[in-house]
Amino acid sequence: MKKIYYFITIILFSNFLNAQDIDEASMDSIIKAYAEIEKSMEYKTGKINFSTENASLTVPKGFKFLNAEQTQYVLTDLWGNTEDKTVLGAIIPEKINVTDPDCWMFVVNYEALGYVKDDDAKDMNYDDLLKQIKEDIKVENEERKKLGFESVQLIGWASTPFYDDKNKVLHWAKEFKFGDAETNTLNYDLRILGRKGVFKVAAVASIDQLGEIKPTIPSIIHSIQYNEGAKYENFDSSTDNVAAWTIGGLVAGKVLAKVGFFAVIAKFGKFIAIGFIALFAGARKFLFGNKSPKNSRKEDEIATNETSNSEEKSE
Repeated sequence: MKKIYYFITIILFSNFLNAQDIDEASMDSIIKAYAEIEKSMEYKTGKINFSTENASLTVPKGFKFLNAEQTQYVLTDLWGNTEDKTVLGAIIPEKINVTDPDCWMFVVNYEALGYVKDDDAKDMNYDDLLKQIKEDIKVENEERKKLGFESVQLIGWASTPFYDDKNKVLHWAKEFKFGDAETNTLNYDLRILGRKGVFKVAAVASIDQLGEIKPTIPSIIHSIQYNEGAKYENFDSSTDNVAAWTIGGLVAGKVLAKVGFFAVIAKFGKFIAIGFIALFAGARKFLFGNKSPKNSRKEDEIATNETSNSEEKSE
């Protein structure tokens, strides 16, 4: 079954690479390299403690967790995104591998912004905000081009922003078009508010996977829990910092990105092609560098993993 997925992926990118004729040896090399990548992934289940964020994540049923270092590898080396050092890991459907063409995941970050006031949640005009964001993206695209990245176009809301006052969670989804890509990208965003910052959880997928993702949102929200004393309701106005950003600022997105809308994550960036070219040339070292993703971890961000006996490997 995996071999079929790999073959489909190669066909999808063959025109882009102008590689109309792929010999059997090259195909086998690609398949083996993909299998090697998947084999290096160390998926976890159970409870993941984030020591520096004063919170934990209990992997929901039907999902598996990938640590910070390996998630960063997938996002940059395989999917062609810019580096984001705030990544804590990713929640991935248990039956999907990162090398599958239909892979999607929830990328987990945390930003110590301070206490985000939610006073403006009921008064936000999200249509006006959408227009503002579209104009900002036009400006950001000039910077993207300078750095060699495709321009990105915000098509619109895939799901209109909604603030869950009870659980202190902000929801929204945007539909993006990267360059000339035939399939648009979906970023389904969640912001889980805490006493001293917010968890940023973003589902990265194709727009046609929205129906698959929406039913999983409640379990994802409840999978992340702040420790006692770090919850939103524990805010102390006499000692705690108030964030410079409100609910509207979180939706606008710039608050969590050092370079504007580079926070937008593409399911497949154009630089995935480099990986295929390297494989054709037999340069597997390009994909892994001088260290295997299997051996590089971020122990300071994921302090303990209480359950680690559910590692998934490709056959």
